[in-house]
Amino acid sequence: MESVIYSVVAAIVGLGVLIVFHEFGHFLIAKLCGVGVLTFSVGFGPKLLVKKKGETEYALSAFPLGGYVKMVGEDPGEEVSQADVQRSFAHKSLLQRTAIVAAGPGFNLLLAALLLMIVFLFYGVPVVSTQIGSVEKGSPAEASGIQKGDRIIAIDGRRVDSWEALSSAIKESQGKPLTLQVQRESGEVTITVVPRKKEARNIFGERRDEWMIGIGSQVTIEKGNAGLSIVKAFTQTYEYSKLTLVALYKMVTGEVSPRNLGGPILIAQMAGQQAQEGFASFLAFIAILSINLGVLNLLPIPVLDGGHLLFFAVEAVIGRPVSLRHREVAQQVGIFLLVLLMVYAFYNDIARFFEKQVGG
Repeated sequence: MESVIYSVVAAIVGLGVLIVFHEFGHFLIAKLCGVGVLTFSVGFGPKLLVKKKGETEYALSAFPLGGYVKMVGEDPGEEVSQADVQRSFAHKSLLQRTAIVAAGPGFNLLLAALLLMIVFLFYGVPVVSTQIGSVEKGSPAEASGIQKGDRIIAIDGRRVDSWEALSSAIKESQGKPLTLQVQRESGEVTITVVPRKKEARNIFGERRDEWMIGIGSQVTIEKGNAGLSIVKAFTQTYEYSKLTLVALYKMVTGEVSPRNLGGPILIAQMAGQQAQEGFASFLAFIAILSINLGVLNLLPIPVLDGGHLLFFAVEAVIGRPVSLRHREVAQQVGIFLLVLLMVYAFYNDIARFFEKQVGG
């Protein structure tokens, strides 16, 4: 019971930070563009706590799975007094409206980069060089004389400075012999190795045959390097964002099972696990969640921020706002799709729970 409470609290704290940062993005850019903000709510439904400051009502609502910012003249069909026209969202330029809507997902990606920066700065940056961390028994690498601790500096005369470049060169070899320039304690040696095709799984669990020589990387932790921490944080945010889009595409096309999709129960379980593993793990988990939230909100589905951006793109092409009727129909479709997605995610959570009970 204690672990369940711990997981729920960790999930609420994590999701709360993501929601506040997302809505603060909308709020801040709206204020900078001169738009009046009437409500800033964390959560939906009945308001539990309310505090009014100036014209804005700050609220904590009953259902914490989201939030919203209510702006003056937010809807095209909304009646706006003459005094409020200049402060109305609908009367702002297309560029300003686009910036306000895009700010929510943008702030989630920024939050992810900041959290990863903190992790890397205070806990260290994982650095993967071309140094060999392990050699598989019976592999081409072992047969050719490659040893743990060797550093590969060139392949077929071409210098390799990263594990990614080394791995790509081996996979693209098509089984042809590779001449490796290897640096070891005794000096520099030249080794010829013939890659062997072997079944492997990628990050999505898909099976594929790849050319390998049977070596593993060696990861070192570099601490106190602020420049590397900043670069790595933004690079990882970009890579995770791209990975999220690829995963979504593979789910839609059926290449990856949609059963990998998780809902609030899975998030709570994972949040609890990561929090128990340490503060750094919890921050990294929240960063990945923030990236997922940012990327998913940019999808061109009505109701989501990406749906509004799609309407703005159409407006830029046709020279006028999309009609209120068309927006309403599109939003109804969007709500329907979103509800289906949430129901399916809940179903996956429940199915996983019972599978675990039966298996355990």
